[in-house]
Amino acid sequence: MKATTLKENLNNGLRIVEKASGKNLMLSILNNVLISTDKNFLNLTTTDLELGIKYRALAKIEKEGKITIPTKILSGFINFLPEEKINLEVKDYTLYITCKNHKTQIKGQSPEEFPIIPKIEDERFLEVNIDVFCRGLSQVVDFSVLNQARPELSGVYLNFQKDKLQLTATDGFRLAEKTLYFEKKSSQEACFILPQKTTREIISIFSEKTGKLRIYFSPNQISFNHFTEEASHPQIQITSRLIEGEYPDYQEIIPKKHKTRTVFSKKELLNHVKAASIFSGKGNEVKIKIDPKTEGIEIISQNQEYGENRSFLPGTFDHKEKFQSMEVSFNHRFLTDGLLNIDSLKVIFELNGEDGPAVIRPEEDSSYIYVVMPIKPA
Repeated sequence: MKATTLKENLNNGLRIVEKASGKNLMLSILNNVLISTDKNFLNLTTTDLELGIKYRALAKIEKEGKITIPTKILSGFINFLPEEKINLEVKDYTLYITCKNHKTQIKGQSPEEFPIIPKIEDERFLEVNIDVFCRGLSQVVDFSVLNQARPELSGVYLNFQKDKLQLTATDGFRLAEKTLYFEKKSSQEACFILPQKTTREIISIFSEKTGKLRIYFSPNQISFNHFTEEASHPQIQITSRLIEGEYPDYQEIIPKKHKTRTVFSKKELLNHVKAASIFSGKGNEVKIKIDPKTEGIEIISQNQEYGENRSFLPGTFDHKEKFQSMEVSFNHRFLTDGLLNIDSLKVIFELNGEDGPAVIRPEEDSSYIYVVMPIKPA
C-alpha cells in the first residue's frame, strides 16, 4: 500500500473509529485499526465484534493494500504531526509514515486476522434527519439498562412507522418515549432493539453532523451511514448487532387516565426535588403530597441522621373529578432524570394514586412522555 492524505483527514477518522477499539487482552487484533484503500479513499475500520466503525478519508492512492496497526499508538502519534500531507507505505507488515521532519515505522499485523464486519445486502433503507434523530435518542438512551435476564431492556426500541418513528427505553421502573414525525411518509415499516452502547456512539459521532442518515438493516444487523454532499459512498458507517427478542408491550404501561393533573415550572419542580434529595436517605425516597384544598404539592423527605425537609410548590391543577388527598413516594433520581430530559419551561405532572405510575411530559409538546413507577408503601 502506498497513499498520501492530509493529517486532518487521518486525524478526524482516527478520532471517530477509535471508539470501537479498546484494550482486549484475549484478542489483540481488536485493539487495531484496519487501514485499507479503495479507489480515492483511505479506509479506517475498527470493531469490538459487536460494533464496527468505518471512516473514509480522501487520499491519493498510488498502490492498493491494507494493514492493521495498534489504534492508540497510531492515533497518539498522528496528533503530534504538523498540519501537512502524510505519506503512508506498507512493507512486510510495517507502516512507514513520512511527512515534514518526521520518518516513523509502526509494526502492524496481518490484515487477514482482522474480523470481517458483516455487510447488509438488502439495498432498502430508512432515512432520518441526523440532528433530530440524535436529539431524540439522547432523551431516552439513559433509561435502558444492561439486563442479562431481560436483554430486550438493554437497548433502545426503534419503531419505524409510515409517518413517524417512536424511540423508547425502559429499565422496568421508568420509561421514556420520544416520537419523531416524518416530513414525508415512508414506504417502509420496521422495528428493532438497538444496544445502548451503539446508541451512545451514534449520538457521540453524529450529533455534530448535518444532513440525512441512511439506515440499512437485516434481522440481526443494522448499519447507519452518513454521506457528505455529492458523495456516492458514506464517509462514516456504523454497523452493529441488534438485540434479539421481543420488546415488551410498553403501551400498556402508559396510563390512559389520571387522578390528578398539575402544571409546574420545570425549573422550580427540579429545584424542589433536588433540595428534598439531600434528606432522602439510603432509599432515595421523597414523598409528593397533594391536598385538593391547596393549589400545589408538598414535597417531603426525611433522614434519621440529618433531619427532614418540607417544601410547597404551587401549580395549576386540572381535575376532571373530585379526589382525596394522597401521598406518593418516588425515587428522587428517577424524577430528576425525567425532568432533565424534557425541553420545556413548564411540565405536566400526572398522578394515579399511591401505587399507580406517574407521568411527566412537556406542557406544549406531545411527542415526549416519561413514566415513572412510585415506591410502593411497605
